[in-house]
Amino acid sequence: MEKLLRCFTERPGAAARLLCFPWAGGGAVHYARWGAALGGSVEVMAVTLPGRESRAREPFFQNMQQIVDEVIGALLPLLKEKPFAFFGHSFGAFTCFAVADALKKLHNMEPAHIFLSGASAPFSDIRVKAPKRSELSDEDFLGWLTSVGGTPPELLANPEVLKLFLPALKADLHVVENYRCNKPEAPLLSCAVTCFDGKEDVPHDLQAWRDVTSGDFTIRMFDGAHFYLKEAGNEKILLDYITKHLETLEMDYL
Repeated sequence: MEKLLRCFTERPGAAARLLCFPWAGGGAVHYARWGAALGGSVEVMAVTLPGRESRAREPFFQNMQQIVDEVIGALLPLLKEKPFAFFGHSFGAFTCFAVADALKKLHNMEPAHIFLSGASAPFSDIRVKAPKRSELSDEDFLGWLTSVGGTPPELLANPEVLKLFLPALKADLHVVENYRCNKPEAPLLSCAVTCFDGKEDVPHDLQAWRDVTSGDFTIRMFDGAHFYLKEAGNEKILLDYITKHLETLEMDYL
């Protein structure tokens, strides 16, 4: 579990646990501040996938099923301890949803709340018709990455850093671009789902996420582009929103 799930600020007495899924190419460290910022009522854990951070020497996962299997295997012992919620941004929104879907089907368990950020629903037309970026040449890929924003220019200009960063990013995009999920005929989940997005990001079909749950569904838009959540003001609003919803969870929902 230590390899996959990282907790930066342990809170044994916390009322709820938030599991965070990284965006493409990212790791658990991006959520390091959240553990302290969310206060004593929420314990934050973050997923570290193979090929980055403490798992840098491990081969990348090739498909979504590998991610789902490992995350659920590590999570199961923890899930009955206290209410839990998921947060995922971009690639992390897809992995977050895939884990929640499998958890419900295999173990009849689900998060109390899922927070999805910066991504269309996996079965929406916008997402299905999106170009496959992982197949681009490194030069074209860097051009696209620059246009998306959120990656420091000095990183993109450093060949040594790019050697480490690009393979993880492309591997994650390969996983999500080949992830298939049909539009559900009936809601897969019953938990609350909140979608976040940047107003200046490319359009995402957020409304399509409504079909995955019979629970409450909310959309919140922020000033900014794809990595709106890296801006301090937006991050505070986001974390305040998450805290408010997790502090009110019923302890006996399981």
